[in-house]
Amino acid sequence: MKIEQMFWTQESGWGPTAPGGLGAAAQLVLIFGSTPVLKEQQIFHEIKYAYPNAHLFGCSTSGEIYETQVFDESLVVTAIQFEATQVQGVRIKLSDGIGSFEAGERLVKELDRPGLVHVIVLAEGLKINGSQFMDGLTKHLPPHVSVTGGMSADGTRFQETLAFWDSMPEKEVIAAIGLYSDRLRVGYGSLGGLDSFGPERLITRSKDNVLYELDGKSALSLYKTYLGAYAQGLPASGGLFPLSIRTSKNAKPVVRTVLAINEDEHSMTFTSNMPEGAYVRFMRANLDRLVDGAIGAARTSYEAIGSSSPDLAVLVSCISRKLVLKQRIEEEVEGVRNVLGERAVFTGFYSYGEICPFTPGGKCELHNQTMTITTLSEG
Repeated sequence: MKIEQMFWTQESGWGPTAPGGLGAAAQLVLIFGSTPVLKEQQIFHEIKYAYPNAHLFGCSTSGEIYETQVFDESLVVTAIQFEATQVQGVRIKLSDGIGSFEAGERLVKELDRPGLVHVIVLAEGLKINGSQFMDGLTKHLPPHVSVTGGMSADGTRFQETLAFWDSMPEKEVIAAIGLYSDRLRVGYGSLGGLDSFGPERLITRSKDNVLYELDGKSALSLYKTYLGAYAQGLPASGGLFPLSIRTSKNAKPVVRTVLAINEDEHSMTFTSNMPEGAYVRFMRANLDRLVDGAIGAARTSYEAIGSSSPDLAVLVSCISRKLVLKQRIEEEVEGVRNVLGERAVFTGFYSYGEICPFTPGGKCELHNQTMTITTLSEG
């Protein structure tokens, strides 16, 4: 596998070099950037000209990862020439009347061909119902095929997210690629680093991913009480105080972050379903544990490919982690580097949700507040 990488900023243009070193040999170009930058058509024309035979695949972000640096309002481009891996992709537009569950089903059916070993998904970040999408995605997924990825983002604006496969970036799009090979080794891991506080509370009124009441009281009012002064910054500040939810006694809790609030309805919209009868707890971030979580995810992905440095690592971390870590944000990426070694090329982005199984071979889930890592190597 041959890889070259560069970034673009409004201030300095391309760095460290202009795209095009791999030229026509590149098969896939990963592109992660801010929403305004992705709308610059001239940049896309430059990338396509530099890699005329490559598929373009990417999404909008809340921060871009280039090696161990984290950028804002930039574009990170990673061109890949595989030795023994084929790439196919699919683009699904939700505004075409396709629901979240159907989108997940259709995605898998279109990619399920002989040789498929892994799927990377870049999902719409604001309007999709993550639970329904994951249910559709996993319903027909062959047991030997793993899925990772994330939800596109829009900084702290929460207005418009973009994704694309061989097209210009568009809103309300889910894009995905299938990797087909008998030599590709894939590793993945996903961990958080949050502390829970307060009692468990019962969801007494909800509809799909919209939460109305906890313990028979307004969920939004209760949530604002816990947030205190941070309540003025909702929905962005909600990332600092997510909820953990367990749908049954023995279920492993998953973390859910607020996407939107409705003052008139006294409701909170989350990335996935918040079913009545489930239990939730409030959570808050711990800076050191966030970094430790990223390192733990790296170790899991590293061990999955035989404890050797991969060719490529795709990092998808939650915007909420970025808001908490602030100036320490690069510490989590540096921690991953210490585990995966200097050989691996790093790319990725900060998201509105991360897609990964809890454990190797487990069911794929949608997460919030995690660092999710996908490692790729051709043996």
